[in-house]
Amino acid sequence: MELTWYGHSTWHVTVDDTDLLIDPFFGNPKTDTDPEELDPDYVLLTHGHADHIGDVDRYKGTTVVATPELVEYCEDNFGVQDTIGMNLGGTVELDDAFVTMHRSDHSNGIETSYGATGGMPAGYVVSDTKPTQVSDAESTAFYHAGDTGLMTEMREVIGPYLEPDAAALPAGDHFTMGPMQAAIAADWLDVDYAFPMHYDTMPVIEIDTDDFVREVKATGSGVEPVVLEGDETFEL
Repeated sequence: MELTWYGHSTWHVTVDDTDLLIDPFFGNPKTDTDPEELDPDYVLLTHGHADHIGDVDRYKGTTVVATPELVEYCEDNFGVQDTIGMNLGGTVELDDAFVTMHRSDHSNGIETSYGATGGMPAGYVVSDTKPTQVSDAESTAFYHAGDTGLMTEMREVIGPYLEPDAAALPAGDHFTMGPMQAAIAADWLDVDYAFPMHYDTMPVIEIDTDDFVREVKATGSGVEPVVLEGDETFEL
């Protein structure tokens, strides 16, 4: 599994021959990538805020996966033709990848408007095998937490049952967890690697990533904090 971070919450995940793009928003200072250079098989959206769906219109011919409310919005406003509406707790098989949607603790007004909702905000666990109650040491899984605060589901459900090996966690504070709570999330999830995301895009969420590294190590969990540069790839 290959993970590429394009800044903010935008990730490209390759599982064998299947390419997934999560929360396309290339209008952030961490990336120099032209979104039209990418040709994902699927686009996954965690919620409807503008900094997570900003470049969906570049992928009108790609299958978009999100809550039923959000995919309908993308159909009506961006001309997206192929969609998969799913909801919290569900798992869908997308070619070589299995994608499980889980809740996040956040708001979800479309484009941050109070006039329309995109349903419950979400995160995704992307794995190369179907999740079961039987632990599978051969499986590889990546958790994109979406925009969220710290929640006990990370400790009680996502970590022990979906078993992610790595997690991308919002750490910019103000709108999401900051470095301290993101570090606790990494500990609760019992992942091998934790990546900060959703930071430095605007002044209000600028952080010193050394704080994230220090907080993760302070948990004593053994989780390795990994701070990627924009457009950098990590092989999981």
